[in-house]
Amino acid sequence: MDIEKIREIIEKEPDEAVSDVLEGVKERYGEIPYILEFMRDMPDLLLPKVMYDNSIMREFERLDPKTIELICIGVSSALRCDHCMNMHIRVANRLGLTKEEIFDAVLIAGAISNASVLAEGTRALDAEFNGRKCDGNDDCDVCKIANHD
Repeated sequence: MDIEKIREIIEKEPDEAVSDVLEGVKERYGEIPYILEFMRDMPDLLLPKVMYDNSIMREFERLDPKTIELICIGVSSALRCDHCMNMHIRVANRLGLTKEEIFDAVLIAGAISNASVLAEGTRALDAEFNGRKCDGNDDCDVCKIANHD
């Protein structure tokens, strides 16, 4: 979100700013997410949150909207946030993403989640049973295994 747009929002009366911001969210998503609806009466929290989120997820041009939604689905899935995942699946569907494309994002999230569990678990086991603490340097066996070519 550019500075001029932020300035416009800040200069409005809180109720008008909230209405305008939520209308923009609804145009983009096709709905107003529950969290934002819940925060409707808290403009001092809602407005900065939406401006921040938009600056990251909606205003730059390096990623297209479909890719952003697939990332949102993957992260929501990995974090096990059903509410976020369901909303982003609806948005992805509205954008024309296929069920298979959406499922691919979920599969990738599952693989990364699994790797995260294994990375933490194996390091903890190695530290407990072998007296090794992995600190990310190449001297420990875990790093040697991970960094081999």
